[in-house]
Formats: sequence, structure tokens, C-alpha cells
Amino acid sequence: MKMFASLGFVFAALSLASCVPVQQVSNRNKVLLVSFDGFRWNYDQDVDTPNLDTMAAEGVKAQYMTPAFITITSPCHFTLLTGRYIENHGVIHNMWFNTSTGMRLPYYSTQGVDSWWDNGSLPIWITAQRQGLKTGSIYFPGGKAKYHGEEVNMKLVEPPVFNYSNETNWRSNIDTVIEWFTVNNLDFIALYFGEPDSTGHKYGPESAERKKIIAQVDRTVGYLRQRIRESGLESSLNVIITSDHGMETVLKTNEIHIGAISNFSFKDLQFELLDYGPVGLLLPKEGKLEHVYSLLKDSHPKLHVYKKEELPTRLHYANHSRITPLVLYGDPGYVIHGRYKVQFNKGEHGFDNDAMNMKTIFRAVGPAFKKGLVVKPFESVNVYALLCELLGIVPEPHDGSLETMKPMLPSEFQAALPEMCGEMRKDMSHEDNQPRPQRIAQSS
Repeated sequence: MKMFASLGFVFAALSLASCVPVQQVSNRNKVLLVSFDGFRWNYDQDVDTPNLDTMAAEGVKAQYMTPAFITITSPCHFTLLTGRYIENHGVIHNMWFNTSTGMRLPYYSTQGVDSWWDNGSLPIWITAQRQGLKTGSIYFPGGKAKYHGEEVNMKLVEPPVFNYSNETNWRSNIDTVIEWFTVNNLDFIALYFGEPDSTGHKYGPESAERKKIIAQVDRTVGYLRQRIRESGLESSLNVIITSDHGMETVLKTNEIHIGAISNFSFKDLQFELLDYGPVGLLLPKEGKLEHVYSLLKDSHPKLHVYKKEELPTRLHYANHSRITPLVLYGDPGYVIHGRYKVQFNKGEHGFDNDAMNMKTIFRAVGPAFKKGLVVKPFESVNVYALLCELLGIVPEPHDGSLETMKPMLPSEFQAALPEMCGEMRKDMSHEDNQPRPQRIAQSS
């Protein structure tokens, strides 16, 4: 196959094998990571999606992908970017909050709080740039922040007032992606679309409006692949299309209403983060933890209440100082209302990631991927290791497994990227004192 014949690629592979950070190679394979927010794993089954179907036939399709818990936008996207479970990367919610002052910031404002994102885990943009690559972000969660003073080389940031479903804007952003790859010679770009999440929230996942937006997503995939062909990138660009979580229909009967629980009082709380889908975070006042816990634990048959240290380990949502002493979440379909009922969405996410309607999609196509392959389900925490492999960079410590993703790659690709420094390329996530890649000058 022609894709590994270039001398530049051989040099890159040799550099990786000796654990020397890779300098920019102009003809290396590039990677585009695309996220369609809230694209449930089976949304393509009741809508005609010829472009997604063609992509699967020409590349790799997962039966479904399991997101991290909690299944909301910023935490799940940061797992894609870092390969870390949410308790390890620390972006535990869409909203920045301060338990001492009670202050909270909405999703958009939180994007600009560097300290919320720069919490010990580096996103792949920064890791790639430190190894000589050039990267970009278009609307992707985390793309606005700086990490140890560094930021993604090129970026577009979502405006504060924005129509997520504007197809003209979608195509314009794709055109920008193509320009950045061809004119600016970027190696990696993360591209984000706020649909079908917005439509799923407003109208519900089973609605005609959701089906219509999926058709728009499919047209957009077709436009993206058309522009890739027109620009001559098809032989050098690997494209991954995925999402952060699925969507569930909100149930309006027997609702969970914390404010209506007998003997419960908000006066016993120092801090609360409720009315955000099915998840709640509570900090009881000093001496009130057991009292609040006992009142809430069996208060509703569809409500799960845990002390953070007792959360099921499979959720990986306990071992971080930002997580409050009490964590609440509802069964699929049940959102949590706080003082008053202020949630009116017809669709929601944030539920247990074991729930099928929280599962999402994974598609991949390009010179590094097999063709017509359907793979078994896997966790989103593994995507980061795959991205690093495709880019030929040494990953940061992470919780994923490259071995899980290797069946997607032809044997030629696996042979061309030997194991880097032995143990360094294996699961590096479980030791905080693991060696990190040498830092080199950020490319301009």
C-alpha cells in the first residue's frame, strides 16, 4: 500500500521507536476528529443515511461506543481528548462551580475558565504540539482554554448566541477544516457540531424533528467527504466521526422532585447543583451528611443516591476533589428536579452509561483503517490511544487501551508504528509518576 512508502514516514517511525519526540513531517497522515453531539447509537436505523452507510462500507463502524459517566457534553468530550475517565481528568460537569460561594457558570462561560480544564490532564492538541505537530479546534469543548499557558494552534470558538442547526454554518466550518489542512498544513483538527443534541432535547429522540436533523447530519458527512476528495486529502486524511453520549425520552410521570421529599430541607445544604438533567451534586453542611443521605437514599424508586466513595467503581466518578460528598442520578428517563420543576426538555442525557440509549456512534475511514469492518462495542476512553497512534505521537498517561482499537488498523499500519519505548506505549494511566514525553517548542 502506498500510504507508508514515504521517506518522511519512515523517519517518523524510527523517531517514535527511539522515544524522540517527532518533528513536523509535511506528508504524514492527518487526522480529523468529528463529534456530532448527542448522536445516539441507533439514530441511523430509522433514517436513510447513505453517506454514513458508505463511510462504514469504506471504513470501520462500531456496533456502538460507551461514553464516560456522567454522560454530558464537556466531561465526555474531554475523555475523548485525554483518554482519561472523568474522575481522573477532573472536568466533572458542564458547569464550573464553587462550593464555598455557591457560584455557578453556564456551559458557554465555563468554556473560558482555564483552571476548570487545565487540571492535570493534557488534551491531545497540546501533546501533539509539544511533539512538533500543528493542531486546530472548531467549536470543540475545551478548545477555548489554555493548558499550562499553551493553547491549540488554530481555533474557532462558538459564539455566545448560536443556532446549532444552521447547515450553512456547518458547511462553512468544513471548508475551514479543509483550508487548515491544506493551506496551513495542520496535522490534527477536532470539529464539533451541537446537533442532534439540541433537537433531541427540544423535541425528544423519537420525534420527526430528530429524524430530520439526522438527515442533515448525513448530508454534512457527504459534504465533508466530497470536500476531502476535491482537496486531494483522501489518501492522507483519517476521519473519525463519533459523539459524546446518546439521548433518552424524558418521563413526565412519577417525577423525582427533591424539594417535595418529606423532612428534607435545603437549609441542610451548603451547595447544590440540581436541575441539570438526571444528575445532582450535593454538599451538606458540616454534620448534616448522614441526615441528608438517609432522607434521600430511599426517597424515590427511580433515584440513586450515593456517598461519593460508595459509587460503583465502574462509573469512575468518585476519586476527584471536585466531586461533592453526595452524588445523585435518576433511572433512564427520570430527571432530577430541585426546589421547583424548571426542566422541560423532552429528551435528556446524563444517565448511567450502561443504559443503551446513552450509547453513541463511532465511524472511521481513511488510509489507516480497514474497509467494511464492524467492530464490537468499546469505551470512549480508548479513542485517545487510537488518535495518538494515528498521529505517531507518544501519549500522555491515560486510561484507555490501544489493544482494544488495533483490530481496526491494517497489519501494515501496525507494523509501521512499533511500540514506543516498550512499557511507555502500554497502559500508562495507572501511575501518576509515569515518564512523560520530553517537551519541545510549540510549533507556530
